Amino acid sequence: MEEKVDKRYKVTNRVGILGMVGNIFLLVIKACVGITSKSQAMIADSINSAGDIFASLMAFIGNKIASVPKDENHNFGHGKAEYLFSLFIAISMILLSVKTIIDAISTLINGSELQFSWWLVIVCLITIIVKLSLYVYAKSSYKKYKNILLETNMQDHRNDCIITTFTLISALLSVKGIHWFDGIVGIGISIWICKIGIEIFIESYNVLMDVSIDEKTRETIVNVIKKYKEIKAINNISSTPVGYKYIIFIVIAVDGNMTTFQSHKLADKLEHSIAKLENVYKAIVHVEPFIKTDVENK
Repeated sequence: MEEKVDKRYKVTNRVGILGMVGNIFLLVIKACVGITSKSQAMIADSINSAGDIFASLMAFIGNKIASVPKDENHNFGHGKAEYLFSLFIAISMILLSVKTIIDAISTLINGSELQFSWWLVIVCLITIIVKLSLYVYAKSSYKKYKNILLETNMQDHRNDCIITTFTLISALLSVKGIHWFDGIVGIGISIWICKIGIEIFIESYNVLMDVSIDEKTRETIVNVIKKYKEIKAINNISSTPVGYKYIIFIVIAVDGNMTTFQSHKLADKLEHSIAKLENVYKAIVHVEPFIKTDVENK
């Protein structure tokens, strides 16, 4: 289990580093071509790459902290660092998108000064190839390890492929003298970045605010408990997230005549069974004597 967790953090680091290297390269060529051609779409795309570099850096740092084992001051590890740094990424995405929306609207009002260049087309094609490759790698890693930082990188690379495709279209349309589309694409890119930023913010915020397990996981836990005939009632199930997993607190009721040894043995077996679930970090079971007024969930 520890080996899998260690591998999870190593892969996340690798994805983050590759993302940083790729985005630094893309930022340089996008910014140079965007500024010289005065393309709002390409400038917005280059700002998006700057945000991606920050996102990859935050992912790297957040993953590094999250990989630190539990200690005296952090009894359940440092897993929430993943979500804390994802929150930083989300806020930066939203702020950047607002800036580029304002710039793109200004261009639409005052008129576009886009100057077509085949370098615009070349940069777009290079970006799509690089980002598609990074997306495929990040997606395969996310499927294995379910890390929100991997998910953030995966979505980022996918979105960049879509965004740059529209930048390419706006560049090609400018050949026909259709310059207004460049400003529209700039606004569209910015709104897309803002939307993704808000979604990541909400997901990270929910975990940091100790959102409960989803209904499907709760049902799975109840079904596991129901397999133990000695359990007369389920008095409570609560949870708290620690990184990408949850600590599950369960209160069960058993026959009052059961010995302390038997009830503790039952609790240990149940904890072990619940802890086997994929998104469960630890299960803690409290045993109470069954009373007729207990609400039975079995």
